[in-house]
Amino acid sequence: MVFKATFKSKPNDVLLASSIKTGSTWLKAICVSIMQGNKEEEEDLLVKDNPHFHVPTIEVMHSYSKTPTHDVYTMPSPRLFHTHLPYRILPNSIKNSNNCKIIYITRNPKDTIISMWHFFNNRKRLEDLSPLEEVVENFCKGVHPYGPFFEHVLEYWEESKKMPQKILFLKYEDLKIDPKKEVAKIALFLGKPFDNEEDLEIVLNKCSMERLKNLEVNKSGSIFSHIHNSAYFRKGVVGEWKNHMTPEMEEQLDKITKLKLQGSGLEL
Repeated sequence: MVFKATFKSKPNDVLLASSIKTGSTWLKAICVSIMQGNKEEEEDLLVKDNPHFHVPTIEVMHSYSKTPTHDVYTMPSPRLFHTHLPYRILPNSIKNSNNCKIIYITRNPKDTIISMWHFFNNRKRLEDLSPLEEVVENFCKGVHPYGPFFEHVLEYWEESKKMPQKILFLKYEDLKIDPKKEVAKIALFLGKPFDNEEDLEIVLNKCSMERLKNLEVNKSGSIFSHIHNSAYFRKGVVGEWKNHMTPEMEEQLDKITKLKLQGSGLEL
């Protein structure tokens, strides 16, 4: 992979990492807002463009509709970008840098599957829709974009335990349950702690799912030529899998989750 061989990290780089459909869009918005600081509405970057424009996914940057502005080597520092790549595939200049920080976000595998299922089916013709049973079966077999889900999660989990000062490991559910605590944690990790409660509340309001979903930049247009911006803002709720999965699917996924995470200390 050319990217792995040629990419050079810079001091103060921040890499957001995730498997697909685990909350990266929301995390991007939060980090953009924290790093930008409290600006007036007309200066708010989240009002001007979709979070994926402000925090490009480095392995697919060539797909962005505004390509000329997305040269990772000319981005001003501190650079903020994202990847879906497993930890083992990250460039050594990122992994070995003491100054490059990584924030990883994951999600309950059942909700991840439902989010992914909706996302990809919305881009298919009716006759090409993937049945949920097939998606669940493939997931349990390790067939998943960017590699098996549990391997992806565990690689970052294990590294975060070794290097907590370098890698912050987040769960989507924690962000939903206690956004104030988790956003404050992110800000502290980025070296941008909030001076007061009011500043924290401003970021929480700017990055609420309801506000992001209703911003004009997220209701129209596309950051990729084939994916509408609104596709990244569907429901964002915890536990939606209960509305779609059979008891058999639930049992199958609970078993594989328990097996894969056994002994890791991680619960999803």
